[in-house]
Amino acid sequence: MKKMKSLLLRIWHVPGLKYVLVTVLAVVLIGFVDENSVWHHMRNTQRISELEGEIEKYDNLNKKNQARIRELDSNPKAIEKIARERYFMKTDDEDIFVLSDDLEEEQNATAE
Repeated sequence: MKKMKSLLLRIWHVPGLKYVLVTVLAVVLIGFVDENSVWHHMRNTQRISELEGEIEKYDNLNKKNQARIRELDSNPKAIEKIARERYFMKTDDEDIFVLSDDLEEEQNATAE
């Protein structure tokens, strides 16, 4: 134990070692450990760029939806088209045939 203590004291009395140790400790704290570290800053910058991409995507989607709403407000034929396509509505003098590949896909999946 005395040898270890004397070794540490000799190392500690090396000129400039205190400053080097404090500088290394500060760089580690500022660069990696602290909540406001460079590492966290880089991760936050990357997250911000991802979120800005999402904002742009949703802005474009919003513009498309707004244009669709304007079309539905001004054109009654567009409402009729949506009612026919999505909700299978029809007029009294027509028949609707729904063609679907879902059943074939299920049969193919069970056969394999």
